Amino acid sequence: MMGTAFRKIAFLGILIGIWEVVYRLQIWPPFLFPSPNDVLKTLISGFKDDTFTLALAVSFRRLLIGFGLAVAIGTMLGVLTASFTWVDETLGSLILSLQSVPSIVWLPLALLWFQMGEAAIIFVVTLGGTWSMALSVASGIKNVPVIFIRAARTMGASGLTLFIEVVLPAAVPHLITGTRLAWAFSWRALMAGELIGTGKGLGQILMWGRDFGNMSLVIAVMIMIAVIGSVSDNLVFKKVETAVLRRWGQLPGSK
Repeated sequence: MMGTAFRKIAFLGILIGIWEVVYRLQIWPPFLFPSPNDVLKTLISGFKDDTFTLALAVSFRRLLIGFGLAVAIGTMLGVLTASFTWVDETLGSLILSLQSVPSIVWLPLALLWFQMGEAAIIFVVTLGGTWSMALSVASGIKNVPVIFIRAARTMGASGLTLFIEVVLPAAVPHLITGTRLAWAFSWRALMAGELIGTGKGLGQILMWGRDFGNMSLVIAVMIMIAVIGSVSDNLVFKKVETAVLRRWGQLPGSK
């Protein structure tokens, strides 16, 4: 574990070193390619005057609303497509196609339907996570071992009881994976939506940095986006997924 942490820190240090060397070579003027120290100062000042704190709060509020809607809608769609063949052959095919549509493609529709505001951004965030959640739920339900269902039926379970007490628990690992994917896609969709939306989220600050030619601000926001995405995935969703897979006996060595 310590070796892994050391390698990660060393790799990060090398990247920052290369960044500093490129900065000193003056390939681009400092206002286009700031030094690591300039970006660090921007990060510190942004948190000191609460600009970044407020932006994080706004972005996370939008993300949590959109992600919650994506999980709810995606779960419902996944259950329907896995339960009814005709729904799978129609709506299921559409969901599979929509999953490949980049979130930013939904922006024109969002702006026309909801104008340039919170609703438009949350709409894009919701769609960003819905399709992956629906596909994961459907896959989980379809791949429940047949022996589980047969055993439950021999004991008298059927209909809704069979679904709630046997099928749904057996599909939990896929539901967790779907939740993790939905969070990642919703996070990406949030940044796409905030780039043209209104308010004070991270995406809007990124656009301010571009409009005013403040590359230190742009890179600082990019670093925050990458760090938040990595931390939430590795320290929250990945751990939950691993714990569930181990509990369900789907990891090597698990009981």
